[in-house]
Amino acid sequence: NDLSEREYQLERGGQWDKGKGCDTFGPVGPWLVTRDEVSDPQALDMWLEVNGRRFQNGSTRTMVFGVATLVSYISRFMTLYPGDLISTGTPPGVGLGQKPPLYLKPGDEMRLAIAGLGEQRQRVHAWNAALIDE
Repeated sequence: NDLSEREYQLERGGQWDKGKGCDTFGPVGPWLVTRDEVSDPQALDMWLEVNGRRFQNGSTRTMVFGVATLVSYISRFMTLYPGDLISTGTPPGVGLGQKPPLYLKPGDEMRLAIAGLGEQRQRVHAWNAALIDE
């Protein structure tokens, strides 16, 4: 799930990377699969709902760069190991692009899936710095 902290991205200098790396961001699963378990990585349909409303429908068919191209490119400047994950972005329909923009809030439930790979559910919680120290 490609989550974004828009305050970092929009109000603090437009740093897209910082807004992607917050605690609890980037949940994966419900399980990971190996290349031999995916017949065609360029033919995976996916969707995302927030509170039961469908916002995103997409497919790896429409990615700007294919999986093989991404792996080849990244391999030029870093070693990839079994189990490494490469984030590829998000399909059209993000909340920021809605009119007016929509932002996740505590209590919202996200549900998303990739065909043949499984489904995730996450509930949004307010940040609680005290929990980090425990």
